[in-house]
Amino acid sequence: MSGGSVTILGIDPGLTVTGYGLIRIEGDRHIALDFGAVAPPTQAPIAERLIRIHDALTDVIREARPDEVAVEDFIVGHVRAAVAVGEARAVALLAAAQAGLPVTLYKPLEVKQFVTSYGRGGKEQVALMVQALLNLDEPPKPPDASDALAVALCHALKRSAVSYQKSAIGLARER
Repeated sequence: MSGGSVTILGIDPGLTVTGYGLIRIEGDRHIALDFGAVAPPTQAPIAERLIRIHDALTDVIREARPDEVAVEDFIVGHVRAAVAVGEARAVALLAAAQAGLPVTLYKPLEVKQFVTSYGRGGKEQVALMVQALLNLDEPPKPPDASDALAVALCHALKRSAVSYQKSAIGLARER
């Protein structure tokens, strides 16, 4: 971290498409640095798709040099989706761990709550809020990249709330 700024890599894992989004926190500003998606061929064996996701995320980490990583976790109860997302999530965690980066996991409901103030908001609402919060000209595309930016924003907003609480507690103790 340099000069009080923090770069966060948000990841929305999936076997079909894994979204990524990079933001920088500078004071109370959140700035989009980059976003996109990794979409390995769906006909490729799962192991090959996982290698492609890992390699792509490793490249993003190497080039962007984030300070922290935030990854969307899977939804409990949707077994088939949880397994597929869990495999891609594991690859994202591995790429971050290999780079020595701290990782925080967020449930989809938590991401939506922090970004839209409503935990049941749809993908379009999330994309519009990401656009507004990051001052982008249009909603990020593809939707997986928008979701990844939302994960990074969730982490940034939660991080700010925690540091605000700590400073408020510190001030209260001083009195």
